[in-house]
Amino acid sequence: MAEMNSTYQRVLQYFTWSHLPENLQSVSEPCSRLAYLMVTTTDGTTNPAEVTVGLRKLLEAKDCFVRAMLK
Repeated sequence: MAEMNSTYQRVLQYFTWSHLPENLQSVSEPCSRLAYLMVTTTDGTTNPAEVTVGLRKLLEAKDCFVRAMLK
């Protein structure tokens, strides 16, 4: 794979999960894995702007899932 698009890198930094409590990791980690899978699957073969929008929407969904787990 070629060097990752810097815009993807900026969004992917928000998908870290290991610092979270275990119950929050359980919803955050799958979103992170999906984000990286989408970048590696689509990088260089699709419209980067659409990939970036998809990552941002996935990030928004991940944040909602994490908040849903908060008491």
